[in-house]
Amino acid sequence: MYDADEITNEILLSFDNWLKPFLELLGDNIYLQALIIFLVFLTAAKLLSFITAKVLLYFARINKIALGKKMAALLHTPVFYTLIFLGIGAAIRWLNIVPWAYKISVSIISSFIIILWTLFLIRLSRILLTTLAYREKNTSIVQVETLPLFLNLSFVLISVIAFYRLFGAWNIDMSAWLASAGIVGIAVGFAAKDTLANLFSGIFIMMDAPYKIGDFIVLDSTDRGQVTHIGIRSTRILTRDDVEVTIPNSILGNSKIINESGGPHKKYRIRVKVSVAYGSDIEQVTNTLIDVAGQQSSICQIPEPRVRFRELGNSGLLFELLCWIDEPVLAGRALDEMNRAIYNRFLQEGIEIPYSKQDIYIKGLPQQSSQAVDFK
Repeated sequence: MYDADEITNEILLSFDNWLKPFLELLGDNIYLQALIIFLVFLTAAKLLSFITAKVLLYFARINKIALGKKMAALLHTPVFYTLIFLGIGAAIRWLNIVPWAYKISVSIISSFIIILWTLFLIRLSRILLTTLAYREKNTSIVQVETLPLFLNLSFVLISVIAFYRLFGAWNIDMSAWLASAGIVGIAVGFAAKDTLANLFSGIFIMMDAPYKIGDFIVLDSTDRGQVTHIGIRSTRILTRDDVEVTIPNSILGNSKIINESGGPHKKYRIRVKVSVAYGSDIEQVTNTLIDVAGQQSSICQIPEPRVRFRELGNSGLLFELLCWIDEPVLAGRALDEMNRAIYNRFLQEGIEIPYSKQDIYIKGLPQQSSQAVDFK
């Protein structure tokens, strides 16, 4: 693999060999020839940056890509100044200065070019990741919540590669540094294994999307609440008692989660259990429950409420009214309204609601013994 200064030197050498026959026509004035070389690179820089911008804008217009203008603006600076620095290097090479000075100049030019393209890649990665995170119907691993993580990872990765190339441009050996970094990385990995487990679980949760912010979920621990935050390390839910619970992502990644807001819509079905006395008219009970559900504003009429006769219980007939509400958060309120309305309606209809009771039958009293007991 070539270092940055070797690549720069090869480019300058190839250009000199190509341009040498034309420059010899100008005579022996090397300063004039160096100036012509720089002007050629300057002209090429302006022409290439103009063509690059036009081509990107053209393809963006055809494919309806909104990033075309941003990418054209970003690409103009590194393309233009890369050719300018190469022109300066070609002109210096033509002047035949002492080798050590030329080597330093090539390293400086290579460093500037590396910095230019590093800044370009950092800005480009930010634009691409942000656009990917905020697009509609996003199913990729890059979400709004994970965007800061990927921005930081891309920045660190590009910066590490850039520093490696910068050291290579100045002929500094990085082998010992890389070995030390590997040892430090292993030690940090063992020390932060729980944090890394939460980190990777958070990424997988955001990628798999078993729930999203605003959903009502029920955990294995029977905690139920609304998801308020999905982070890299943990997820936070707000219970119906307005208590915020923070759960590490590594636990959620290995737990059964019931998403009450999942499915084709946000509607949630509640079950109202009702018991009536033996001898009650089953059809009357069914029609009464359906009528009560139809009169409540919190109950959806699509899907329609329905009644199921579940069991012949010990103390009565067990029915279950199944009806839908708009959101899971309304379940407690809807159950309260339904229970009140059913009780009052049963009183009006004369439908008896049984309760547990016991009858005690006494077959006879024990006969009192006629013998006197002497305790002396």
